[in-house]
Amino acid sequence: MHVERVGVSRWEERGDEKIQSWHLERLAVVYIRQSTAHQVVEHPESTRLQYGLAARAQALGWSPERIVVIADDLGKSGTSADGRLGFQRLVSEVSLGQVGLILGVQMSRLARSGKDWHQLLELCALFGTLLADWDGLYDSTRYNDRLLLGLKGTLSEAELHLLQQRMQQGRLSKARRGALIVPLPTGYVRRASGEVAFDPDEQVQHVVRLIFRTFEGLGTLNAVLRYLVQHQIQLGIRVRAGPHRGELAWHRPTRATLQNLLKNPIYAGAYVYGRRPVDPRRQQSGRPRSGRVVVEAEAWQVRLLDQVPAYIRWAQYEQHLTRLQANRARADAVGVARQGPALLAGLAVCAKCGCRMTVRYGGSRSHPTYVCARQLADYGGAVCQYVAGPCLDQFVSQWVLAALEPATLELSLAAAQH
Repeated sequence: MHVERVGVSRWEERGDEKIQSWHLERLAVVYIRQSTAHQVVEHPESTRLQYGLAARAQALGWSPERIVVIADDLGKSGTSADGRLGFQRLVSEVSLGQVGLILGVQMSRLARSGKDWHQLLELCALFGTLLADWDGLYDSTRYNDRLLLGLKGTLSEAELHLLQQRMQQGRLSKARRGALIVPLPTGYVRRASGEVAFDPDEQVQHVVRLIFRTFEGLGTLNAVLRYLVQHQIQLGIRVRAGPHRGELAWHRPTRATLQNLLKNPIYAGAYVYGRRPVDPRRQQSGRPRSGRVVVEAEAWQVRLLDQVPAYIRWAQYEQHLTRLQANRARADAVGVARQGPALLAGLAVCAKCGCRMTVRYGGSRSHPTYVCARQLADYGGAVCQYVAGPCLDQFVSQWVLAALEPATLELSLAAAQH
């Protein structure tokens, strides 16, 4: 990438006593980040400007061979260090005492989380690493510089909060008008005018209506799944992204797909927003879209009835939810108990497909059977395999007891000591 050498005059003022000779013997790390892949593509000038910081490092006295550019986090948000391999690499290099200077166009490029920012400042102070942006050069061991860096980090985090708040309020305002565009499930398409309509493919419509009729007749999700599998009926789904966007693709039904279809209020003609908010307690590190939970209709932020063409009435939709909840309650009531003679309950894994096996008992509960029924539960397929419980339990018990014999334990302890 071509980098222009512009505006280096202020950086060429070498009278700043903050830079010591031992700083110049270490690395000068240029950290580059853009928050989204869209920004990387649409705003190349920002990326080019960040690459230009290598010239700044040279102006401050670092030799080219001691200048390292870390650009692993292009397209990554700065809200957390999780998932940012470039930032983690930077922190590791600082912790090893190998970095004399960290350069960023703005301190917000490094981190927008107060926790990550202050952790980096502590490490920089401990290992004598300087920081620099367009405004100046900072030594985190000096009180005034540390105060200014702390303020910059606080403002960066507050700026992100305000941006997110504005975006959320904007989305909510559009949703209250029914104008916020949301992904459409199978059976619906969005016209060029923005209007939501039934999928023009009649077979797609027929399958959706068939699923609702079958559920009303059979009453359980598993029964609907088995019916579709037995009759080799697939669901037509429009491709949402890529070169084949908008094209129709047929997929075999799954339990999760059918459950989402039956619970989606759009099929009753409703436009809703806030049906699956994020629970911070369930979020996984590095996965900002995780942790979503389904809430009751009363907790939805927006619910507008009769907004789109409907496959079923709203009363039918509510009846379906009630039936699904009743089925789930019965299933939970049967499966709560975890007692029984099976030795490997919750531990046995199917050697054919790698899924965890469940335990089934006969009438007397004295003869357990290990069953791999994941294909049956999720896809309506066949049971993978059955394994007699007593035989497997006895085999495992013999190996466990053999491993606990005194002679075996002595060999194990001797091996551990060496």
